[in-house]
Amino acid sequence: MRALVAVLLLSLSACATVPVGPPRLVWSDEFDGPAIDPEKWSFDVDCWGGGNDERQCYTDRTKNARIEDGVLVIEAHREAFTGPAVHATMITPENAGTTQTKPFTSAKLLTRGKAAWTYGRISVRAELPQGQGTWPAIWMLPEDWSRGKWPLPGEIDIMEAVNLGVPCATCPGGRENTVLGTLHFGDLLPNNKHRGDETPYPPILSGFHTYTLDWTPEEMVWTVDGTVFARRQRGDWYTAAAPNDPDAPFDAPFHLILNLAIGGRLPEGRGTGGVDETGFPKRMRVDWVRVWQCGPEAGNRSACAR
Repeated sequence: MRALVAVLLLSLSACATVPVGPPRLVWSDEFDGPAIDPEKWSFDVDCWGGGNDERQCYTDRTKNARIEDGVLVIEAHREAFTGPAVHATMITPENAGTTQTKPFTSAKLLTRGKAAWTYGRISVRAELPQGQGTWPAIWMLPEDWSRGKWPLPGEIDIMEAVNLGVPCATCPGGRENTVLGTLHFGDLLPNNKHRGDETPYPPILSGFHTYTLDWTPEEMVWTVDGTVFARRQRGDWYTAAAPNDPDAPFDAPFHLILNLAIGGRLPEGRGTGGVDETGFPKRMRVDWVRVWQCGPEAGNRSACAR
């Protein structure tokens, strides 16, 4: 596996301050096979819009997600497509079978039902698309929703970037080049909360970069290529579902999500506005995904610390 030994050595160094044993690579996908591994990934298939007025339908077609030369390609196309109007978890007798049509297609891959973790180091090496309205993301949602509706069980956004390369008067170099790391928590809408940081990182505009979350009970640290761009500590989050638990909601298993959205309130409200329909298809490419946990048994209560 490419560079795996080097990365493991870096992780060993990073966990040196944790007296619970060396890190262990507990899950990975190097995308070296001929096709996306169904034992590791599932797809969301819908035209719901993610609750953010996104303009894409997510499909499980190879046109939108496939392996090419050892890299996962998530590809968005400008094409009218009709699919389920709601997410699979939102289907009721009243809306079952309803559809809607969107002007773009893309893909969302998830480890839901296949792999989830509580604490650890989650690291993804990816190359991101550019253009007004593009919204690539690496993020996590809870495996168990017994604490209630979003955001009571929490949401962890490891990396989001919108409108990369678009003219930006306040960005270094004059083009949008910021990376975001965010937590969602608190109470039900409209009393939900989020805390995050948005940091310029000009190298993001070309090539592959490594986005990492180090997640412990005490804190979360976001890095890109080893540079910290966000940090949150216990006390910065809470959930109304467990108000006396200082670790909640980020003390439970979360699964990983990789997706490329087109449009939505966040990108369309920034940059030059809306969605630039030129330059499609847009591609998010992922070289690898790796998850480590520290401790004698690499259990869910231990994590790699910085």
